[in-house]
Amino acid sequence: MTRIGINPARGGSAARLPARVTVAILTYLPSLDGYFAQRLEVLKLALASLKAHTSLPHDLFIFDNGSCATVVEYLNNLKTAGQMDYLLLSQRNIGKIDALRVLFNAAPGELIAYSDDDILFYPGWLEAHLEALDAFPRAGMVSGAPLRGGASHAMRSLEALASAGVPGLELRRERLIPDDWERDWALSTGRDPQAHLAETRDQLDLALRLKKPDGSGFVETIGGANHFQYLTPKQTILKALPSDWTGRLMGWMIELDEAVDRLGYLRLSTAQRFTRHLGNRLPPEIVQEAERLGLLDLNAALLAPGAVERQRKKSWLLRLPGSRRLFHATYKRLFDLLYN
Repeated sequence: MTRIGINPARGGSAARLPARVTVAILTYLPSLDGYFAQRLEVLKLALASLKAHTSLPHDLFIFDNGSCATVVEYLNNLKTAGQMDYLLLSQRNIGKIDALRVLFNAAPGELIAYSDDDILFYPGWLEAHLEALDAFPRAGMVSGAPLRGGASHAMRSLEALASAGVPGLELRRERLIPDDWERDWALSTGRDPQAHLAETRDQLDLALRLKKPDGSGFVETIGGANHFQYLTPKQTILKALPSDWTGRLMGWMIELDEAVDRLGYLRLSTAQRFTRHLGNRLPPEIVQEAERLGLLDLNAALLAPGAVERQRKKSWLLRLPGSRRLFHATYKRLFDLLYN
């Protein structure tokens, strides 16, 4: 006999069905030095904010795309402690867009709340996303961080909606997104805030105000979405992903936005800021925000020595004309050699 007895699970049923929403996070921290020196602390803050501010039923699914052993151990410990529902580990970095293909296909929920691993979540974020997604049946992406960059492309579906004359829908173009939100995003992505504000000085925001079917009020959104964090129907985003492996480490995010738009789905953001991009460091203002939200107590190790950004004077080398461009090119080449 090749088998002894009967598998005790035969004839049983799953103890719990998947939640409607899968919160899906993609992580990639190949080291904890250089560019990634503070990234583990950023990840801890992101997960602490998610835990504190997500009150609706959901499943947490993390796909690690080839992080270093310390990060993998941290994630495994979280799973063992019951802090996540699913953890998928990749031995190597398969690239962002191909990792999303794996993650989104594996997500069990009807809806996927995707996030990069450096996002701060504010109270009520999921409720606001769901309200917008449920109000606009053709919504393909709903982001919680309204940004003008998210409305600079893939807007044909929104333009078609604007010209269709939908009952109960009001549209207006005005400058709604506060400059402070744009400034925060520029800093977190390594851009010059003043230059960014100057570039978008004349850009207006598309506001959509839709009357609720029960007449209890309105759902307000802003046209455009970002691809670092959004809520999406699983079947919609799967149709927008490339059908074949791309082999690309980075990129294909604009193409993803355009694919959603090309399929006829809207890209929207909540009118208020419910999520915030952090980037790769924890400057003092982010630590103060975490303290205000009461997040630091959730993880005693969050502010380990060296986690808080220390202000340093710029090296004299960086004041030499052209030095930043040269150093950046050298760093990029070394990064490719180390992590590709």
